[in-house]
Amino acid sequence: MKTLDQIRAEYAWKCVQGVDDKYKNLAKGLPALVMSNGLMQTLAFLQGKANGQNEHARLIGHILGWLGRPEAQVLQADEAEDFARAMTALAGCDSLKYQRATEEALGILKWIRYLASTVA
Repeated sequence: MKTLDQIRAEYAWKCVQGVDDKYKNLAKGLPALVMSNGLMQTLAFLQGKANGQNEHARLIGHILGWLGRPEAQVLQADEAEDFARAMTALAGCDSLKYQRATEEALGILKWIRYLASTVA
């Protein structure tokens, strides 16, 4: 049986395949942004900078995709597919669930950051 950290690593490995240097640099700074500004503020920042399929759009998709997985126990899959629905769900949840969402976002960002630096 895989640990939650192994499942995160597997998901992150799939996410970072084919990423560019812009993605890698953005991923490096996101955990600090989450810790200093908060999860929803960081997601809003990424959404504001998202333009088509740039690194911001890819990263927000990867974060929300993880939060919508059953292992993360944060968002429903349909909520994670849409930024507005995800933000509504996060804004309406209790503080324990929001804390869990933040921890899961930081957990997946840790792996994305590590593994992105290993791909060419």
